[in-house]
Amino acid sequence: MSPANAIPVRLTLRERLSYGFGDLGFSLPYNMVSGTLLFYYVNVIKLPAAAVGTIFLIARLMDAVIDMGVGIAVDRTRTRWGRTRPYFLFMALPYAAVYVALFSMPDWSQQAQLVYAFVTFKALGILMSMGAIPYTALMPMMTNHTGDRLKLSGMRSLGTSVSVVLGTAAVAPLLAAFGGEANADGYRKVAMIFAVISLVSILSLYANCRERIVEERKESAPLLPAIGEMLRNRAWLVTFFSCLAYFVRFGGMMAVTFNLAIDTFREPWLIGWMLPGVAGTLLLSAFVAPPILARTGIRKGSLGAVLLAAGLFLALPWLEGNWTAFLIVYFVACLTTSITITAAFAMIALTVDYHEWRFGSRNEGLLSAGVSLATKVGMALGTAGVAFMLAASDYSPEAVSETARQAIRWTYYGGTVGMLLLQALIFWFWPMDGMEQQIRDEISGRGAKS
Repeated sequence: MSPANAIPVRLTLRERLSYGFGDLGFSLPYNMVSGTLLFYYVNVIKLPAAAVGTIFLIARLMDAVIDMGVGIAVDRTRTRWGRTRPYFLFMALPYAAVYVALFSMPDWSQQAQLVYAFVTFKALGILMSMGAIPYTALMPMMTNHTGDRLKLSGMRSLGTSVSVVLGTAAVAPLLAAFGGEANADGYRKVAMIFAVISLVSILSLYANCRERIVEERKESAPLLPAIGEMLRNRAWLVTFFSCLAYFVRFGGMMAVTFNLAIDTFREPWLIGWMLPGVAGTLLLSAFVAPPILARTGIRKGSLGAVLLAAGLFLALPWLEGNWTAFLIVYFVACLTTSITITAAFAMIALTVDYHEWRFGSRNEGLLSAGVSLATKVGMALGTAGVAFMLAASDYSPEAVSETARQAIRWTYYGGTVGMLLLQALIFWFWPMDGMEQQIRDEISGRGAKS
């Protein structure tokens, strides 16, 4: 083990900023894809919606499987650039290029266009995995100082929030400048602008962030025992299931907000406040969450945040019609839930320490891949759940029934509160609050003896 484990490693401001905006590089293309690609394929390119939905579902489920392979590869990578950094260097340009290709649909037959859509969407998912999993694995390699890890988590939340703002709220004005939402070439131009931002951000991550805490080269552990250890890592299990619950809720909320505002509230203007509000609260959480979590600990801080958020979401139905009060409570609720995603970024790094303490190996790549799987499966389940709800309520956009409106309303409120309460139950089992220094000392003591 690196001698750096004995003394907490502190980071420079440049490293923290570069790490945070690494998330901007990986998330910006994916956020535009998540918010715009379905409309682009169905409304602009005129592909059948059912076929497009099938492409999305199959590709995302395949992504989850691929993530585990990438995580194992990271654990077995040893190069002169480090273990994670070569992935940033070699995937940055292909990622940007495939992203632009995704919004550059050729004028082919419909069948050929569907094949093109699947290949490019799948390729983007693979490249995303090849960058995002090493990126998550990098944090515990950069520092073992708890305060700096919380600051890195805050910077990552900052990068996430900027990517959400650009990838959702900024797309419509840019499309308007390039000929409107019906102009296919406008999507390609917006993708080209965002691709440059993504490329610069990822290369900055490569150039400025260093791996200091690394395992010495050793023979690769057998895969099945390594997975078995991961499944016995209580800190990892809490992180996995809390991320799964978070992204089921997040994916469902993002998917149903349009229906809630247009069909149920009959106030389409609310979309322009509710969706950007998620990004804005993520941005604020980047500064608010680290000092709160440093004072309360992960378990108490996250428990308090989700329970408060659940209470606020329960109050929202009583505020319908009083939209100013509704949005104020909504923004506060989103801010409190955003604290938990900042906590999750720190928890992922802490699971590595816990794993080394329990089993003697760090396995950053495998542990990070498992959490990445939770985010992708969670988003897929949340989005699919909304689709199934609409189908079960016989939803028709041309004539929305009162039954469908009520199903949308209570899916939004009930589903959100239910997943928040599930997160609270999961956070209750977090094992590491108050143990970080003890774990570091015991790991260092083993290294000194050996």
